[in-house]
Amino acid sequence: MTTLFEKTAEELAAQLREAAVDHVAFEKSFPLCDLTQCRATCCHDGVILSEEEFQKLREYGGGEGLTTLTDGRRKTRTVKASAEELAEDFPPHFPGTRCVFLDEQHRCQWQLRAVEEGRHPWYYKPTSCWMHPVLLKKQDGRPLLTVVSREQDEGGFASHTPCGRETAGALPGREALKIELEMLGAISGRDLFGELNAPGW
Repeated sequence: MTTLFEKTAEELAAQLREAAVDHVAFEKSFPLCDLTQCRATCCHDGVILSEEEFQKLREYGGGEGLTTLTDGRRKTRTVKASAEELAEDFPPHFPGTRCVFLDEQHRCQWQLRAVEEGRHPWYYKPTSCWMHPVLLKKQDGRPLLTVVSREQDEGGFASHTPCGRETAGALPGREALKIELEMLGAISGRDLFGELNAPGW
């Protein structure tokens, strides 16, 4: 079992099985995750949770780190970040906060717990966290597996984080995001990494 969140994974798998794959987007260059540089910029505002993720994280001891927004959505809480806790190139339009589940080395405490227990590193990690910067977007009624460009990033989020920012000389996304693609493949039963790296796509 790769994730604690079986229902959430089943819903994701159904979308992935019918999704189109944005080959052009995954040819763009993206750097590998480096927490010493980015200081978990992608975790600055916490993450929206499915109801299952919220309930199970609470059940496994994360209750104090969770909150319910006024519109009813569930989310991980954030705290104000010090200047030392933010990356040098931290986007100025991001709130200067960080997820409460980060440790002093910018590591996810849920991921550390899974490793300590000998589980898949993302076993306890919310889906939106480990998928980043990969997205499933609706396009003509069909899901599209993609990585958004700055021009497409309506929320001003993914393309402004270090691992979601196009970077000259870095690996193409189909290689840089191998772990994420393989996890999506394990959940859906579809070889997304192989599809993106097949010759002559």
